Amino acid sequence: MKDFHELKLIRELTQVKDDLIQSHEIERVNINGNSFPIIAFTIGSHDVEKPTLGLFAGVHGLERVGTHVVLTYLTSLFKQLSWDQDLRRTLKDCRIVSIPLINPAGMAYHQRSNPNGVDLMRNAPIDCEDGAQTFLVSGHRISSKLPWYRGEEGQPMELESQALVNFCKDQLFDSAAAITVDFHSGFGMKDRLWFPYAKTSQPFPRIKQVQNLKNILDETLPHHIYKIEPQYDSYTISGDLWDYIFDLHMKHNIKTKKMILPWTLEMGSWIWVKKNPFQVFSSGGFFNPIKSHRYDRTMRRHILLIDFLFRATRNYQAWI
Repeated sequence: MKDFHELKLIRELTQVKDDLIQSHEIERVNINGNSFPIIAFTIGSHDVEKPTLGLFAGVHGLERVGTHVVLTYLTSLFKQLSWDQDLRRTLKDCRIVSIPLINPAGMAYHQRSNPNGVDLMRNAPIDCEDGAQTFLVSGHRISSKLPWYRGEEGQPMELESQALVNFCKDQLFDSAAAITVDFHSGFGMKDRLWFPYAKTSQPFPRIKQVQNLKNILDETLPHHIYKIEPQYDSYTISGDLWDYIFDLHMKHNIKTKKMILPWTLEMGSWIWVKKNPFQVFSSGGFFNPIKSHRYDRTMRRHILLIDFLFRATRNYQAWI
């Protein structure tokens, strides 16, 4: 199988030559005689203790728009590095790390899950704690033929899920402060910024830092469009990867003040369908903007958020 569009764009970015940019294949998914790399980027300082922004997308293969947002940002960033000396100096004291496409085989085969039928965002060994689950949607082990399948109980995490966890351990866990954003679509009429937990309505241990960051976002970008809320306000999930990564980080840094704040940006794709109902009949039409002007608006809108979070990351002492 030839590279599909998104993987081709990622490969093109790996060809950019700059001493501040590193790209590497962290895992490879083999299916039906085809092989798909999971490619990661590290940009800036080589010191993993420096403040770090993490950008992730493509957990669900149908949600191409998230991968496009991350690639749009990285493409712009790489272009800026060719002429912006201030940016180059800034990146010597901080870092950006990214996996733009976590589930390449799912995207190649136009399916939400990975090739084993597993919903990667419900694959971690962590369960809802409050008992308030939505049938199927919160994750289940009934059959891989149904959506939101978690995988067989007691089995190791899927290759893609474990690759993400390992990458975060290597690149984020020793950072003085890290903010991550995982880009999704397919729910709601508004763009939501979710913070943990998805597994429980119990207070998030970093709620003070979340509120502080929200305050400076509201003050800095007073016209932003994001609804900021804990994920459980919308629905609970068993097996949420970011709940799992956050809890691992807390255990890893139990005696330190190092911090990670994982966010999920859930783009409100229902508004695209409302404005263009016929797109539900196209591939991925329920999850992605089809009209070119809506696509362009989506790319512009979220680049501003990423830029804000990059500045907030490197100035973490002002709000942590």
